[in-house]
Amino acid sequence: MRTNLNKIQRCPGCGNFLIHVAIKNALKQLNLPKHKVVVVSGIGCASKIPQYIDSYGCESLHGRSLAFATGVKLGNPDLTVICYWGDGDGYGIWLGHFLHSCRRNINLTYIVANNENYGLTTGQASPTTPLHVKTRSTPEGNVSLPFDPNGLAKSAGCGYSVRMVDKDLPLLTQAIVDGILHEWFSHIDVDQACPSWRRW
Repeated sequence: MRTNLNKIQRCPGCGNFLIHVAIKNALKQLNLPKHKVVVVSGIGCASKIPQYIDSYGCESLHGRSLAFATGVKLGNPDLTVICYWGDGDGYGIWLGHFLHSCRRNINLTYIVANNENYGLTTGQASPTTPLHVKTRSTPEGNVSLPFDPNGLAKSAGCGYSVRMVDKDLPLLTQAIVDGILHEWFSHIDVDQACPSWRRW
């Protein structure tokens, strides 16, 4: 456990600020003791969140945080486990972990900060980038159909899969509360602002 949390390192206007506040609000609303909470992240703009939540936490390998979080939950089922990724990490690098987590239905909460690009590496197209959008990796426009994360989750067996927007803090907080209280795997896809790279 940390007594002094690190200085937050995000671009001004980043939606991760609001998602971070919503997670903290949800934990406070549920009155969860910090030694009973584990926040696991991957790599990317979203990945530093374990440094900013006063609980146990881990920044795991790129695309592997759901596997790590599953191990934490299986090792100690009494813990509240929150897994926090970006869309590139979660829907791109290791999509298989996401689909199999939905199928296995282990009781953890998976929150994806979906800014529709790889923001940390300067705005390349991700699996959720809209068609025809020009990015650093698609200068002529994206030609790949974007994923429907909630449709994928539900088709793989996820019973709680919702899409929220970062700017609606009360609704996002409630979605996280509901996800944590859901007895099985829960998936929250958050439409996240990225003023540095998401300009469409």
